[in-house]
Amino acid sequence: MYKLLTLPKVLDPRGNLTFLQHPAQVPFEIKRVFWTYDVPGGETRGGHAFIKQEEIIIALSGSFDVIITTQNGEEEKIHLNRSYYGLYLSPLTWRHIENFSTNALGLHVTNTVYDATDYLYDFQEYKNFKL
Repeated sequence: MYKLLTLPKVLDPRGNLTFLQHPAQVPFEIKRVFWTYDVPGGETRGGHAFIKQEEIIIALSGSFDVIITTQNGEEEKIHLNRSYYGLYLSPLTWRHIENFSTNALGLHVTNTVYDATDYLYDFQEYKNFKL
């Protein structure tokens, strides 16, 4: 499951400001923040689902596409190109990220610390996974 979030925008002639905080914009307590950048042309990131982790992805600069694939193989593309939109991804949402623009910077905010055992990397395993 996913949801596109519109984050607050504080307009100012000196430069705009957008923020997120729990619980107003973030439906979970933030445990980890990481970012993706310098992704070479034609490369993809992701290609997995998390068992427990919730995540919000924001294109802070540039743009990229998040491709969500359901367990029955249907795909949906969400184009992120504005820093005041965040894409919320619930646990068990298969995703990969592609089509990075030059200098794209993606911010990822999660509800868990890094745990290698929380990843499902095999799509067949994901299709058959039950909690």
